[in-house]
Amino acid sequence: MSRSRTRTGPTTARRGRRAEQRGREDYTGGVYGSMLAASVVIGSGSLGSFPRTELVLLLLLTGVVFWIAHVHAQLFGARLAQQTPDRRVVLQVCRDEWPIVNAALPPAAAVAVSPLLGLDVRGALWLALFVAVAGQIGWSVAAAHRAGASRRLVAATASVNLVLGLLIISFKIVLTH
Repeated sequence: MSRSRTRTGPTTARRGRRAEQRGREDYTGGVYGSMLAASVVIGSGSLGSFPRTELVLLLLLTGVVFWIAHVHAQLFGARLAQQTPDRRVVLQVCRDEWPIVNAALPPAAAVAVSPLLGLDVRGALWLALFVAVAGQIGWSVAAAHRAGASRRLVAATASVNLVLGLLIISFKIVLTH
């Protein structure tokens, strides 16, 4: 005779909370972080002796600083007025805002691998900029898709973010010419 057991208890409850959190994930920080990364690339006109290393660090550290700023704003802006945040709330806000840092990783990786592609520093900057804009579009599409948006709305958000990305690229062209 075989008995089937159903798991209940803390592990199942934890899995349920994780699934619920994945369903509520907000990719706004990824879109924002990608735009931030593109802006960092545009603003990095004068790099020192190790331009690729400096740009990778600039992208990553700027992402971390903005992540901290967003976590601080979330915790001490609206939440503090309601209640003092506990450890669980602090960790949840840190996780919710982490896409800002994640968005800096692909452009930084593009700069890091650019020598393998035979690119000079200027080429690495352009590659990082295009990767950041592609990330911006990708994060917006992921956010719309996750929210259950129609195909038309997904296409609209991708289009808006493409236009914003092209605007950032045009700033780069104007600033360097």
